[in-house]
Amino acid sequence: MATYLQWRRFVFFDKELVKEPQGNDGAAPGAAPASGPAASKFLCLPPGITVCDSGRGSLVFGDMEGQIWFLPRSLQLTGFQAYKLRVTHLYQLKQHNILASVGEDEEGINPLVKIWNLEKRDGGNPLCTRIFPAIPGTEPTVVSCLTVHENLNFMAIGFTDGSVTLNKGDITRDRHSKTQILHKGNYPVTGLAFRQAGKTTHLFVVTTENVQSYIVSGKDYPRVELDTHGCGLRCSALSDPSQDLQFIVAGDECVYLYQPDERGPCFAFEGHKLIAHWFRGYLVIVSRDRKVSPKSEFTSRDSQSSDKQILNIYDLCNKFIAYSAVFEDVVDVLAEWGSLYVLTRDGRVHALQEKDTQTKLEMLFKKNLFEMAINLAKSQHLDSDGLAQIFMQYGDHLYSKGNHDGAVQQYIRTIGKLEPSYVIRKFLDAQRIHNLTAYLQTLHRQSLANADHTTLLLNCYTKLKDSSKLEEFIKTKSESEVHFDVETAIKVLRQAGYYSHALYLAENHAHHEWYLKIQLEDIKNYQEALRYIGKLPFEQAESNMKRYGKILMHHIPEQTTQLLKGLCTDYRPSLEGRGDREAPGCRANSEEFIPIFANNPRELKAFLEHMSEVQPDSPQGIYDTLLELRLQNWAHEEDPQVKEKLHAEAISLLKSGRFCDVFDKALVLCQMHDFQDGVLYLYEQGKLFQQIMHYHMQHEQYRQVIAVCERHGEQEPSLWEQALSYFARKEEDCKEYVAAVLKHIESKNLMPPLLVVQTLAHNSTATLSVIRDYLVQKLQKQSQQIAQDELRVRRYREETTRIRQEIQELKASPKIFQKTKCSICNSALELPSVHFLCGHSFHQHCFESYSESDADCPTCLPENRKVMDMIRAQEQKRDLHDQFQHQLKCSNDSFSVIADYFGRGVFNKLTLLTDPPTARLPASLEAGLQRDLLMHARRGT
Repeated sequence: MATYLQWRRFVFFDKELVKEPQGNDGAAPGAAPASGPAASKFLCLPPGITVCDSGRGSLVFGDMEGQIWFLPRSLQLTGFQAYKLRVTHLYQLKQHNILASVGEDEEGINPLVKIWNLEKRDGGNPLCTRIFPAIPGTEPTVVSCLTVHENLNFMAIGFTDGSVTLNKGDITRDRHSKTQILHKGNYPVTGLAFRQAGKTTHLFVVTTENVQSYIVSGKDYPRVELDTHGCGLRCSALSDPSQDLQFIVAGDECVYLYQPDERGPCFAFEGHKLIAHWFRGYLVIVSRDRKVSPKSEFTSRDSQSSDKQILNIYDLCNKFIAYSAVFEDVVDVLAEWGSLYVLTRDGRVHALQEKDTQTKLEMLFKKNLFEMAINLAKSQHLDSDGLAQIFMQYGDHLYSKGNHDGAVQQYIRTIGKLEPSYVIRKFLDAQRIHNLTAYLQTLHRQSLANADHTTLLLNCYTKLKDSSKLEEFIKTKSESEVHFDVETAIKVLRQAGYYSHALYLAENHAHHEWYLKIQLEDIKNYQEALRYIGKLPFEQAESNMKRYGKILMHHIPEQTTQLLKGLCTDYRPSLEGRGDREAPGCRANSEEFIPIFANNPRELKAFLEHMSEVQPDSPQGIYDTLLELRLQNWAHEEDPQVKEKLHAEAISLLKSGRFCDVFDKALVLCQMHDFQDGVLYLYEQGKLFQQIMHYHMQHEQYRQVIAVCERHGEQEPSLWEQALSYFARKEEDCKEYVAAVLKHIESKNLMPPLLVVQTLAHNSTATLSVIRDYLVQKLQKQSQQIAQDELRVRRYREETTRIRQEIQELKASPKIFQKTKCSICNSALELPSVHFLCGHSFHQHCFESYSESDADCPTCLPENRKVMDMIRAQEQKRDLHDQFQHQLKCSNDSFSVIADYFGRGVFNKLTLLTDPPTARLPASLEAGLQRDLLMHARRGT
């Protein structure tokens, strides 16, 4: 039982008298009174009002004259004569424009029930669709109460003799409705109410002594006795869904609430109850302080009419009195247009307008009743933003009172709506770390924390030294339960020195970089860091070895080298020995890891040799670095045997064929380390015969110079010329080598004799005897060549004379063609045929098949073409010689002219013995040009 003595009282309703409308556009009920002489008068209802109800936008009254009055929102009162004598009961349906009334048309106890259709008219009045007597039998009795189901299929009438009749079927039609006695008792029926729950319809029946319920939607109408306490007339009501549609019975001692099958809670509200009404979640009760038996309601009501009556509006959910006021002689309380209307015996209508929710909350805030404000806001279905504002104000109030624990609980309820920094600043200032920790924990649980919040919470844990809470916070079972930024947490824990916790987070949430940073930079556990890298997937293991490889190589070089070997050949994560060894491995670019071995040459050599053996297709950088490393070791080694071994390894690597594309780089490395065998090998592989020659010349290795010329002279004949110039500059006795060079030059005709003489003229040891044999042989060859040329000239002249004679004969005498066979197919000639002046004849079809032009004989054309090519060559040579001589004579700088012609390659090839005979015709011309060039150059100097 709940007593109302502790319930607080508020003024959540505004009270005012309803005024008459002004003109045709009257004001609504509850409007502010007008000022001035035209102010409206207070509304006054007709006298003799006996019964009231409301619904469908109107207040409905019945009086002692049998009239029914309607007061709409416009306050234009209308009425009609419903009964001849009086109206005793009214029931206005809320979902249909149907009005049920009970009244009397004649003297005596014979009440009539009339059903009015307010939407239809009959002579200006509402249409009465049905009239029937209220008393089911012959015994006269007075109607005490009336109720109608909203589906128009049930109507119940209670009587003072304790009986209840039930009309089942369409209540607006006689033929579709059936009336029967539902209940008989010994006590007057004081209240009825239908309750619909799904497809089940219940009827509550209350008398002065008991409360019962019936199931009227089925057969046999089962009955349940709910209580042995009753109430007076108009002291019962049905609540709305906020109170689960409970039946309310307002007794003098208590107010009881009932379900169809049991009694619910009760409230000890004092006073003799006169009226009970339910309005928008509120229980409205009109009572007198002086207690009177409920039975006197039927006998002594008038004698009590002058007593003061108290109207209380109770909020049963939040347990406070929303309004309380004293009225004189209340007739009834009605609810319409969102307000309560209290009718008094003097005909006045008092409007009770509920204040808006914000106003009510502000009233509660002023009294610091925040808990009540929260409950009120929830019952009024205030949105989450509004509730958060209340929680914030409540928290601020508690904080100002020093109740930090209570304040933080209220602030926690604002999470998601209130900016966290507002709360955090308060508890930072107050140094209330425990409260701040609780707030931040909830913030993280709701996944609304950012990195700064995580940092702050972890700092709170560390300052409190609360390791258990810290472990509980970070050691979640799954990734979905993580409510914080893991990376931020790792940073904070690392900074605070909680390395084990930071490592736990880093390992469990795959923050490999942070795990390795802590192991290497803070704990210095290099073995564990290397083991951890070996468990990572290939891409992450590769990137972390590039980042931390130097540190690991410095402290644990052997283990690091082994891991790098595996990473660059066939890497599989270790997974503590449970890895899938059948899965295909991955391999990294071994060249990218070479810088890791900067200070570890021994491990570098082992790594490079391993890669070159196991993976022959390693990047070129591996072989370049290995060559450089071997050359360094060879250059710094002092032990002859070891040096010889290193020499062999370097040469073997050079001969492996891995340096074809990087020839220059390998050459530079060999030159840097003065590895001469390697330099010569690379020169030979690169066909740099000039460099080989220069190398031997620099080291005065005469036999090697001759050997190089013999080996590579065929590919590069200029080597012999360079060798002759080299020996010519030597003041030592080099006759043997000069003779060998001259012999080859003479055999290959590589240099003009004059140039040979001029070259050797600079050597004081080179006497005429050195070049005598060369000159004799050369002159003999020249003499033979002259003789051959003269013979060829005579032959050409004779041939020319003969040809001229033939030309003259052709011009002066006719040509007789006596050929009988084709010169191509050797078959007998047949017409048509083609004859040439040279004497050759052809079939026409043979000529057309083999001839290149119509004007040339196919047989003579090859020889004629050779002759024409020779003539053109002679003309070109003559033109070139003439042009060169002219420029040489006219130029002030003769050497620049000669250099220009040399640059254009005019003198690259003067005479070759391998040229065909026809190419030797201009030899004397070229020889003369060479002589003139040399002589002019000497004069110029």
